[in-house]
Amino acid sequence: MRLLMLSGDQQVAFGERGPFYALLEEFREHFDGIDVLVTGRGRAATTTDPFDGVRFHVGPSGRFGRVSWLAKQGVKLAKAYGHGLVLSHDYGLFHNGKAAARIASKAGIPWVSELHHVSGHPIAANRRERLELKLSERFVKWATPQVSAFRVVNSTEMPPLLESWGVPSQKIAVISSLYLDLDVFKPAVAKVEVQQDLIFVGRLVANKGLDAIMTALTVLRDAGKPQRALFVGRGPLGAWLDKEIERVGLGRTTRRIDWVDGPEELAELYRSSRLLVCASTSEGGPRVPLEALACGTPVVSTPVGVMGEVLEDGAAGVLCEFTMSSLARSLALVLSDEPKRSAMGAAGPQVAARFERSAQIERYASGLKALAGESS
Repeated sequence: MRLLMLSGDQQVAFGERGPFYALLEEFREHFDGIDVLVTGRGRAATTTDPFDGVRFHVGPSGRFGRVSWLAKQGVKLAKAYGHGLVLSHDYGLFHNGKAAARIASKAGIPWVSELHHVSGHPIAANRRERLELKLSERFVKWATPQVSAFRVVNSTEMPPLLESWGVPSQKIAVISSLYLDLDVFKPAVAKVEVQQDLIFVGRLVANKGLDAIMTALTVLRDAGKPQRALFVGRGPLGAWLDKEIERVGLGRTTRRIDWVDGPEELAELYRSSRLLVCASTSEGGPRVPLEALACGTPVVSTPVGVMGEVLEDGAAGVLCEFTMSSLARSLALVLSDEPKRSAMGAAGPQVAARFERSAQIERYASGLKALAGESS
């Protein structure tokens, strides 16, 4: 089966090797070919053929006309190559899903909408996320009669939400999006020197709970338990975070880096950290805590995405509530008890093992093929 994807992930077309690149590298082995439609960044793509069997088609960067371009190109490709399924990564203003619906109708192929992350659920971080939650509900209700299935990536948050919006349970497919390369994300062979007590990795955006993390670090310091912290990521809140670190007086114990060169370097950062924190108010996966667990680094996380399932028994980390005080208590609980922290770290790789990359990607591909077969 040949697959047509409408994605918002532009990184691969512009030479950046993130999670989508890693997925496609192996995903292509399960299909006769994959065509990926993305819109650009106002400049020419640096690559359109990252792998044999995978081709990127990059459209204009402007917001207006995006749906029309995606639909027109998608129909043209579907009719030329006979794709068995059109798959849209849906979020924001849902350009991909709107275009995919047109492609499915005009080309006569099934459509699967992927909802990795519904902004504002379960907690909206700001007014914008409350609006985005309403837009998501509106899109889902519009798409439900047309779509073959919604692919969601966790079993506890997303199915109940979609069902409350009127989606029949048979149109909800739970297929994980966490694909861990356990040859990279694994515990250290030899003892590693600890560089930081706490690490955060992710985009610097509102739903990541950065304010809660900063408050928790301040509470711990004021309680006589200062922690060395590292923030890895970039985003619109980067400037705010830099100023906040200085404002609250954590400049000597806290540092930040924008980017790492690859997963190997990221794995080294996990292994040199005593704990990873995830204070998100809404997530799809999230991927980062599972990568840390695979490296033997325990996690403190809010119960977003799959984390409620992964950390429920407390073996590899601690679940905290969506409050700053709960986060601070949970961090102190782990960081102040080294035997307990070490035991959690030792349990992490076993917890992460079920997300092994090849097996998960094969399940993903098989799931999509089944959805295409059931619909055609």
